[in-house]
Amino acid sequence: MEKEDQKKFYKHAPFSNVHLRIYLAIILGQFTSGYTIQVSGAAISAAQKYLPLSSLWIGLIGSGTLIGLAGSLFVGKISDNIGRRRLLLINMYVLTGISLCQFFTSNLWLTFIFRVIVGLMIAIDYTVGNTLLIEWLPFKESGKMQSRLVIYWTLGFILAYLSSSFIPDFGALTWKIIMVSPAIFGIITAIFRSFAKLPSSPSWLVNQGKPKKAQKVIQKHLGIKWGISKKQKLHAAKVTESSANFSWTILFSKKYIKHTLVGGVFYASQAFSFFGISIFLPILISKMGISDTNLVGYLYNGCMLLGILLGIRIFGTISRRKFLVGDFLLSAACLLILSLWSSIPKELALFTFSLFSLALSAGLVMDYPYTSELFDSHIRGTGVGMVVTISRVGAAAGTLLLPVITNSVSVQFSMLLCGLILLFSGIFCLVFAPETSIKYKKS
Repeated sequence: MEKEDQKKFYKHAPFSNVHLRIYLAIILGQFTSGYTIQVSGAAISAAQKYLPLSSLWIGLIGSGTLIGLAGSLFVGKISDNIGRRRLLLINMYVLTGISLCQFFTSNLWLTFIFRVIVGLMIAIDYTVGNTLLIEWLPFKESGKMQSRLVIYWTLGFILAYLSSSFIPDFGALTWKIIMVSPAIFGIITAIFRSFAKLPSSPSWLVNQGKPKKAQKVIQKHLGIKWGISKKQKLHAAKVTESSANFSWTILFSKKYIKHTLVGGVFYASQAFSFFGISIFLPILISKMGISDTNLVGYLYNGCMLLGILLGIRIFGTISRRKFLVGDFLLSAACLLILSLWSSIPKELALFTFSLFSLALSAGLVMDYPYTSELFDSHIRGTGVGMVVTISRVGAAAGTLLLPVITNSVSVQFSMLLCGLILLFSGIFCLVFAPETSIKYKKS
């Protein structure tokens, strides 16, 4: 009987049309998110010709989106209370509208506020989109397909870096046009989601004490032979209004605190270095004494994409722990070499910097599957939201501080700081990171 029940559990269903619709909706959101986050770097480079931007303002506008992303905890908690679908149907419309508003102002404070709101809309995709996806994808496909999401995010990120090359020069309006360009991808994503008929999450419905509604949703999209598991039915019977509306402080209870801290440290350390260096890449390259910033930028972004593809190849072949620790230590070693070897030949510096890009971007593959796997389904939205919030604090700190440190101290000190943070994270994960892969848990 147990075997039969397991056979009918909807997470064992083959990949079908409903999975594809959800996956495409999330892919479009990831591409738009990557583009929107990075585009501020290209816009700032263009704006510096016409606006007196201090290092602080460069950091603030660059980090505005990432500061907004720190609202992921708030977003995750809302999604655990009202569901995933509603939020994913409205966020890209809001992102499109706010992006367009940036064209009509040159006020730096207003631009910063708009970037924060845009970041909050991206937080919905980071937190709610990933949660809906993992709660629908079949077990056999989940980890593999989640790890591939970062490809589309990276393509958007790289396209934004290149935007200053393919967007025509409109003089003082150029930076504004670059800043509003995410509206194109935002409205495409919003319209697709409106017509794709995204379903509610069966796991969320069960956690709200609505197993019959969950069964109807599953059977509507997958067929009558699929449904919730016996374990979920028992859980739904125990759910009360008070247990469904839990406090986010549960993440720091004895049961979850280690998972919360590991997710936060891993994601924040990675984000501090990745965003701090990637968004202000032209500034860092020029401070390194390399004159051809475009060539290095293309090389760095090319290695980033190659690193993502390499990370996806490695992802299913080694344990999550080994991947995390090894990636952090290699990335840290590259930055420590660049920061401590002051007379390093430019050719070797270029190779080491490219290796850093390759290594750190390979680790981005872990962002979506690992953070989701750390938490049970009934708190997953809040758990992922907390981890993303912590990570965006790290990302915002990196984009805010690194331009200031680079200008006031040196680029070597900036890289030393990033290297030490990555080294700490590698050691922390070595000691505390749990193994979440079913394959390697068993072994």
